[in-house]
Amino acid sequence: MSLHNKKIEEIVSIFDTDLNKGLSNEEAKKRLEKNGKNELKEANKKTIFQIFFEQINDVMIYVLIVAAVITTIVNKEFTDAIIILLVVIVNAVVGVTQELKAGKALEALKKMTNPKAVVIRSGKTFEINSSDLVVGDIVLLDAGRVVPADLRLVETSSLQIEESSFTGESVPVNKDASVILEEDTLMSDRINLAFMSTLVSYGRAKGVVIATSNDTQIGKIADMLDTEDEKTPLQVKMNKLGKQLGYIAIVICVLIFVIGIMQKRGAVEMLITSISLAVAAIPEGLVAIIAIVLSLGVTRMSKKNAIIKKLPAVETLGSVNYICSDKTGTLTQNKMTVVKTFTKDIDENLLTKAFILSSDAKIEGDIQIGDPTELALIAKGINEGILRDSLDELHPRVDEYSFDSDRKLMSTLVKNKDSFRVYTKGALDNLLKISTHIVVDGNVVEFTDSLKEEVLEKAHDMAKEALRVLAVAYKDTDTKISSDEFENNLVFIGISGMIDPPRMQAFDSIKKAHKAGIAVVMITGDHKDTAFAIAKNLNIASSEDQTISGPELEEMSDEMLEKVVTNYRVFSRVSPVHKVRIVKALRKNNNIVSMTGDGVNDAPSLKSADIGVAMGITGTDVAKGASSMILTDDDFSTIVVAIEEGRNIYDNIKKAIIFLLSCNLGEVISIFIATILAWPIPLIATQILWINLVTDSLPALALGVDPISTDQMSKKPRDKDENFFSQGAWFRALVGGTLIGTLTLSAFVIGLIEKGYSLNTLSMADEPSLAYARTMAFIVLTVSQLFYAYTTRSSEESLIKIGIFKNKFLNYSLIIGLVLQFSLLYIPVLSDAFKVTKLSIFDLDIVILFALIPVIVNELIKKFIKFK
Repeated sequence: MSLHNKKIEEIVSIFDTDLNKGLSNEEAKKRLEKNGKNELKEANKKTIFQIFFEQINDVMIYVLIVAAVITTIVNKEFTDAIIILLVVIVNAVVGVTQELKAGKALEALKKMTNPKAVVIRSGKTFEINSSDLVVGDIVLLDAGRVVPADLRLVETSSLQIEESSFTGESVPVNKDASVILEEDTLMSDRINLAFMSTLVSYGRAKGVVIATSNDTQIGKIADMLDTEDEKTPLQVKMNKLGKQLGYIAIVICVLIFVIGIMQKRGAVEMLITSISLAVAAIPEGLVAIIAIVLSLGVTRMSKKNAIIKKLPAVETLGSVNYICSDKTGTLTQNKMTVVKTFTKDIDENLLTKAFILSSDAKIEGDIQIGDPTELALIAKGINEGILRDSLDELHPRVDEYSFDSDRKLMSTLVKNKDSFRVYTKGALDNLLKISTHIVVDGNVVEFTDSLKEEVLEKAHDMAKEALRVLAVAYKDTDTKISSDEFENNLVFIGISGMIDPPRMQAFDSIKKAHKAGIAVVMITGDHKDTAFAIAKNLNIASSEDQTISGPELEEMSDEMLEKVVTNYRVFSRVSPVHKVRIVKALRKNNNIVSMTGDGVNDAPSLKSADIGVAMGITGTDVAKGASSMILTDDDFSTIVVAIEEGRNIYDNIKKAIIFLLSCNLGEVISIFIATILAWPIPLIATQILWINLVTDSLPALALGVDPISTDQMSKKPRDKDENFFSQGAWFRALVGGTLIGTLTLSAFVIGLIEKGYSLNTLSMADEPSLAYARTMAFIVLTVSQLFYAYTTRSSEESLIKIGIFKNKFLNYSLIIGLVLQFSLLYIPVLSDAFKVTKLSIFDLDIVILFALIPVIVNELIKKFIKFK
């Protein structure tokens, strides 16, 4: 029900209350019992068990669990299965911990919306907990008090309310109870209403409670936050990959089992063989490796002032192609600053002193009290060495005429030695009407039309730059005069233009984002001209055609908005609902959207975006709770740094996946071909598991922390639907895996031939001969994979160009892998467990040569074949 368009008498009637006496205590108690506490209702919380189940409810996890069962069947013992299950459990515990730390948005909302409230009940005024407020209560407001519920104002006296965390406006809003508004008036323009959780910065008021709890505007925001989290692009791709690997494993099992039966092999033998192939097809360490790579990325990013709340968000950042940024406090400093002044006087100090003496604001160290525009004037004085305390001592205030929205002026009367002086500041138009003289070069002269025109022209220039213009004047008097005599026959001093200025770091960051193919969009509650001026200054928008306002959005359907949303770079005068619509429209156009913000009003859109980014210093707890990432320095440039890190992490994950799948393909090919040809299996299940969990994992982890390439931010964002096998990755994986597999099988065959068997008699090989041949195959497979990791560091640049030994962790993995691998040959206990034996020098040379071939071939592919 709209209440901003109704008269006060109607409001009183609708809520059956009394403006002077308020509700009776008995009636308030009844309404509280009927409607409940004035607190935001929390959504049903998930239990730890539910969160844990969500972490393991993933196709890749199921594949790992199946692998654990298969391993137990093959090996007839539980050690390997326990290792796999530990990987699953550790991964799930990490996820549960992350989620318990996150999801605090509703709790933060509840905490910030339960201040004290001054009410009138049964004709008496007293203070109660705001949670006990009911609709129809009469609430009193004064400066510094948090609005405890949604109110229809019925009396206002110079009331200003700070709504930047709610509407996005950077200056307090003047409120007026007497105004009757149109029904379709925007929420941010409803000046006869006060909204729950906003702050009274000036004046006094009386209001009727018209909504409590989740019926308030902030309650509606809380309801918007209570939505299911969507899966990130990485989670979607990993689920798809997991399904594909699962299907492949099943097909391999069935196919090999059928082939074996057709070859008249034993059913038990073929079951073990097919299960071995399935184990070879599944990279057991993949889930753990990705979790570790993401965790390491989170740690690195925390050192760069970006706190990641959910691991997959690291990768999501790397695919972002739209940054939707709040203006106030994100692109700007959330601090009004005087940037231009104009006076005809030779002494500009007079202008500064006049503004300070006609203000109420104070700055004491880090403590700032007062209206942001007045604080800007006080800060200007401090920068010029003009301190408020010193001025107040020399010119103590005697009287004042408070600001009100009709006059748009504020006046003070101060003692000036043996006389008095009036200082008046406020709207230029109003001040021009009551000024008869002006200070020019230290002299007071008549304020002629031509001089007024000059002042108006300067003010117009400031307005074109979206500066908020304030004017100031004075009047000397020998005696103390009453306030109704303050504002006439004034001497005009000058004007100041102020704005919430852009963050200096934002300029370079936006330039980098554009170079990386990322569009930057400003979404703000400020007026169109102010928003566009900032956006143009920051090179976000180049023409006013790229701006659109909230009222214009209201006239668009969701379908229409989806069609035109990419045409705009500035969205002004928007509500929280508009922000969510904008983010969703961009995502409908297959964009990966990041939304930055710091206010309560940003929370729903932060949660709706692919990745929400909250400010850590100025951000509200609500915004932090709804976000995926928090910037500890509130620096927009940190977002660009995080995107660069995210891009690199995705590339590294892709390298690790392609590497692991190439290696596993090699295992599958060697076993598959041997089975088809009715040869002995070249690798046993224990050897395969060793490779998958140990030898493969170390290089894969090292690839996961590969250094950032220098051209990372000169590339366009990758397509949302791009899979891990794009840009020729499938071809390189196929070639690499085929080579590794055939060379492994070749080493196996060479080993058996050296023992006196021919191709026709390989199936009759005895156990010692098989152990020797399998050792050759085992070494070729493991060492070739250790070498192959180096060539997968880049899909385009040669090993020499990227630097063979630049990734120190890959060097460590090579050394450790070789040491571990050859330990299996020369430590009897291990060689017995893995059924391997020592090799001759000649055969060692053969396996090393074979291990180098896949690297050489992949380097030739880079040189002669280019993929798009």
